[in-house]
Amino acid sequence: MAGRIRAEDIAAVKDRTSIVDVVRDHVTLRSAGVGSLKGLCPFHDEKTPSFTVRESAGTFHCFGCGEGGDVVAFVQKIDHLSFVEAVERLASRLGMELQREEGGAGGPEGGLGRRSRLVEAHRIAQEFYTDLLITSPDARAARDFLRQRDFNGAQCEPFGVGFSPRGGEDLARLLRGKGFSDEELTLAGLVGRGARGIYDRFRGRLMWPIRDTSGDTIGFGARRIFDDDRIEAKYLNTTETTIYKKSQVLYGIDLAKRVISQGRQAVVVEGYTDVMAAHLSGVQSAVATCGTAFGVDHIKLLRRLMRDEPGLDPARIVFTFDGDAAGQKAAMKAFAEDQRWTAQSFVAVAADGMDPCDLRIRKGADAVKTLVDDAVPMFEFAVRTLIARCDLGTAEGRVQAMKVVAPVINSVKDPSLRPEYQRTVAGWIGVGVEQLADQMRRAGTLKAPEDGPHRRDADAPEPSAAELAAAYPMPDLRDPLVNAEAQLLQVVLQYPNAVPPDLYDTVPPDAFVAPAHRAVFDAMRSVVVSEGMTLAQWVDGVTQQAPLAAQPLVSALSVATLPTSIDPATGGPDQRYVDSLVARVREVSLTRQIADAMSWMRRLSSDPDADPGQVRQVGTQLQDLQRQLAMLREGVN
Repeated sequence: MAGRIRAEDIAAVKDRTSIVDVVRDHVTLRSAGVGSLKGLCPFHDEKTPSFTVRESAGTFHCFGCGEGGDVVAFVQKIDHLSFVEAVERLASRLGMELQREEGGAGGPEGGLGRRSRLVEAHRIAQEFYTDLLITSPDARAARDFLRQRDFNGAQCEPFGVGFSPRGGEDLARLLRGKGFSDEELTLAGLVGRGARGIYDRFRGRLMWPIRDTSGDTIGFGARRIFDDDRIEAKYLNTTETTIYKKSQVLYGIDLAKRVISQGRQAVVVEGYTDVMAAHLSGVQSAVATCGTAFGVDHIKLLRRLMRDEPGLDPARIVFTFDGDAAGQKAAMKAFAEDQRWTAQSFVAVAADGMDPCDLRIRKGADAVKTLVDDAVPMFEFAVRTLIARCDLGTAEGRVQAMKVVAPVINSVKDPSLRPEYQRTVAGWIGVGVEQLADQMRRAGTLKAPEDGPHRRDADAPEPSAAELAAAYPMPDLRDPLVNAEAQLLQVVLQYPNAVPPDLYDTVPPDAFVAPAHRAVFDAMRSVVVSEGMTLAQWVDGVTQQAPLAAQPLVSALSVATLPTSIDPATGGPDQRYVDSLVARVREVSLTRQIADAMSWMRRLSSDPDADPGQVRQVGTQLQDLQRQLAMLREGVN
């Protein structure tokens, strides 16, 4: 197993990467004062730019939604990658080889990293398959299959559709020639291993690349098109690998993620051609599972993209299911998971049971859009599906219907809707509202399947900026003292050479009124400053030392514009401005210390048994503090 990426390499990636260049791939930026750039936030919908980037600090922060961090954090958030994947992506952008603490740089363990090696193998394979679909005479059957479903070459191109040759070793031979080992090809799931060595896993099939949210190809879905194919399965998918987990991947997510995020709607269809038909019909939020049922990990992925959060207007997820028994079973499973969502769930089933691909062929693109627009609430579909299994013509059947639907009604997320649903469903069954209400009082609720032990794991979504902010009350900048604290921290982060060298000796952390400011200042005191440290390294060090819940504030302070002019001679803020901020915070500390000393003196004075020496000591301390305060106010110190 590959070891951890060396800390020196991570630091080098951050130092060598321009955060402005990376952000500009996603955001149009304009100047916003000295050293700052601003644009519309890619993480939430806004009309007035609140997303700020500061190149020198290597950080970004959105003052609208609270998202912020360094360049690695940006790539993580924008492409929904893990920390390691984000570092690998940035290293690849730089053409930089990453070293591991275990395993060295050779083979799949080093170089670009194991994941990057496997992704690169898939990229080459996809190009190979795509080219063969156009050029190979053997691919005629694949081309005919696509034409019959009303897909032409230009329409297939965005989806990367291809054809795997029938030979059995063509892809393996190509990848070996490009330096990939048999072990890497096996780990990638691109080849199998038999008695005579390795062989291509996919042979003579129509191929769809399965991509992650960043657009990297991590697997393939392959459809049987030849009658003499020795593998009977209609669809053959990549086996589970280190980069491909079918329960965590949605086909089409790379094309749909931006639309899903902006519109806060996702449409879940059943197959590769259904995704293609939906996108080509204008339903560009369509995705599909890859050979598995829609489950918990798929929900986590879509929740992150749709910002499915309490406090926001509900997002919308639409499931399209076949009208047969299997489709109904899939719908009921989806409803069982519905409690994991804040989103409102809907079901779209064509009247004649056609899937989106068939619907597009027979009735056109508008019919696909209408299917999605006319979706009925998941609740209604689930209840009607359950009721249809009961004989409502008999008393026994009606009682049974009440028993099966009562937990469903009790599980409706919005309790204000339950009375109305109760009246509606009672009418569907043909019973009195009170009869159904009595059954509901005795019934429980539907429970989503347990996700295993309740612990945070590597695949769990990172806490949102709002969740992190809740751990520390947001500093109230309307308070003049708190505002001065914030400005002082901005100076220390953005212009560390402008503050007095004895700042950490004369200003204790408890001088800060706002708990969040106190946490950030304490983190600053913990950073070991080395010779030649850049501003970005300084900010990164403070971020690493700060509690997780205070890290968004560090990014905010590192990019916020100071309410003062910058001295062109020094490149920093006016020294009198800096000194006034330090004095204001020191004054608070001294005032608090004086109050504590006076309280102690009063207690000693009222105690007849008090030690006179202690009384004198406290008195001397009090006088010294008062003298320091007077000098500070006079501007002597």
